[in-house]
Amino acid sequence: METQTLHRGRLIDHIQLVVADIEASRRFYAALFDVLGIPIAGSAEDYFWADELFVSTADSEAAQGRLTGRHHLAFQARDRAMVDAFHRAGLAAGGRDNGAPGERPYHPGYYGAFLIDPDGNNIEAVYHGPAGRSADSVTVSFAA
Repeated sequence: METQTLHRGRLIDHIQLVVADIEASRRFYAALFDVLGIPIAGSAEDYFWADELFVSTADSEAAQGRLTGRHHLAFQARDRAMVDAFHRAGLAAGGRDNGAPGERPYHPGYYGAFLIDPDGNNIEAVYHGPAGRSADSVTVSFAA
């Protein structure tokens, strides 16, 4: 096994989405991740992953158990312009609008946009407003 480097420490450890059309999902998420600056770290015929998100088909060995339905997933954005670009890229890559970029009432400065992915999941990008971070992420390296 090769060494893998992961970045952790941004609230979510991982989320897996089981999808009907892996290629449609790969195109959709690749377009969003390009805007958000998140590389797709792994890819196979029936799954791929990027950071904390793992996406597979129902037939993949990676998918275990019974399918459970629609999910909501929010990605962090660096600023409002990134939220806007995320929304445009998702629409161009086959997503459907579920809330145009704009301020939301969740807390002062919350700026988000929502898309429906090819499998009906509610995908969001959010900028929480000006804030300081102690670090962008924690680097975790695994060796064979």
